[in-house]
Amino acid sequence: MADYLDTLADFAANFATDELPDRVSAHTKLIMADTFGAIVGGSVEPEVRALADNLCAGPKEPGGSATVLGIGKTADPATAALINGAAGTFLEMDEGNGPAMGHPAIHTIPATFAAAEKYHLSGRDFVTAVAIGYEIGGRIGGAARLRGEMHPHGTWGTICAAVGVGRVLCFDAGQMRAVINIASNLCLATSRPTMLQGATVRNAYAGISGQMGHLSCNLVRAGFTGEQDGIANVYGNVVSTNFDPAGAIKDLGDDWIVARNYFKLHACCRYNHGALDALAEITQAHSQVGPETVDNIARIDIASYDLAAELDDQAPDNMLAGKFSVPFAVATTLINGTSDVEAFTLDMVRTEAIQNLTKRVFITEDPAMTAQRSDLEARPASLKITMRDGQTFEASNQINRGSPSDPYSADELRRKYNSLTARAWSAADAAAVHNIIMGLDELGGVATLQAVLRQADQNV
Repeated sequence: MADYLDTLADFAANFATDELPDRVSAHTKLIMADTFGAIVGGSVEPEVRALADNLCAGPKEPGGSATVLGIGKTADPATAALINGAAGTFLEMDEGNGPAMGHPAIHTIPATFAAAEKYHLSGRDFVTAVAIGYEIGGRIGGAARLRGEMHPHGTWGTICAAVGVGRVLCFDAGQMRAVINIASNLCLATSRPTMLQGATVRNAYAGISGQMGHLSCNLVRAGFTGEQDGIANVYGNVVSTNFDPAGAIKDLGDDWIVARNYFKLHACCRYNHGALDALAEITQAHSQVGPETVDNIARIDIASYDLAAELDDQAPDNMLAGKFSVPFAVATTLINGTSDVEAFTLDMVRTEAIQNLTKRVFITEDPAMTAQRSDLEARPASLKITMRDGQTFEASNQINRGSPSDPYSADELRRKYNSLTARAWSAADAAAVHNIIMGLDELGGVATLQAVLRQADQNV
């Protein structure tokens, strides 16, 4: 009798491109456009540029087959997956997925695209490879319970990448099972405190998963073997305390978790978003609260679930730490009137007015809210602003905006894409790329997308 791993491998290898439901294809392309935007936006960060300079060929050396987005360089597929994956995490604007309990797209798309470029995949096959890689890896993530000390980036995302690349390489079911087992052994020993301390090695985790996805496929092609069931061992005993094999294949092919993701407009960890959504409700309803009145605020008190309450740093010392601080996120959003990328720069972290307000923002855990986390969409928060004259303003929410039950509109997501890509591309080039991605099935294959991307980079 076939086991769960046979089921996953058979689905990954043999699912027919023509059978991908239209709604899943359309949503996958929306995720792809959003992820390309996050990568291009992050590509201008100094560390990403330096990494590309260190790893890519020089001006007099031959380049690779894969595009390093937003930078105007090429590299071999594994290196491009590393750099693009790191760039896409830098701004904390990549999508996420409740059922997967992590961020599948940024682990799947850079690796799969790099392989698709090399092997001249059709647009439709590229979309399907992304959907399948996202689905298999994300389901394994959702069936595992990572140890609390682990950061989810760089763990099961290696499987997302390996399956996506394996799909491009036309792996059969036996090869898919082998690459899933091998990739399970090539995850990272990630550390959760990196995000709290602002240790930017954390921004490399997803990129390394992409790189390891390529290595996993090359190991299979070279004849290397993995454990009989690497998933059950690694994700049942090593990096995770429990693994549910039945959950990993439940309704496989019918309930597509790739179609149940969430998108982000706030440029910070999603655990901040409940507080920021509540803040937006207050500022939109009450003119007494805004950038001009922050000196009149005595304190801001937030109650939320345990993971959000963990982000309580009132003195973050760099950009990444600021993105994982609820007090800073609330303060910079209130003073800047926005929660976009520019509100979370190092300059904002060092701005005295924001620092002063951050010290008056407090977050505590509400155990009742923590208990609601069993609902994959419930991420509750309440926020209370107390003015120096004693006046108070309060708001609360159960579900963050951008979730499946409270989605952002297509226009909101397009504005986000435009804002992120404007950091590196012209508006015309960004629009051309977006149109190609959203029309991959009809407008051409990966070669067409590659050409438009490289033209955008050359025009910078």
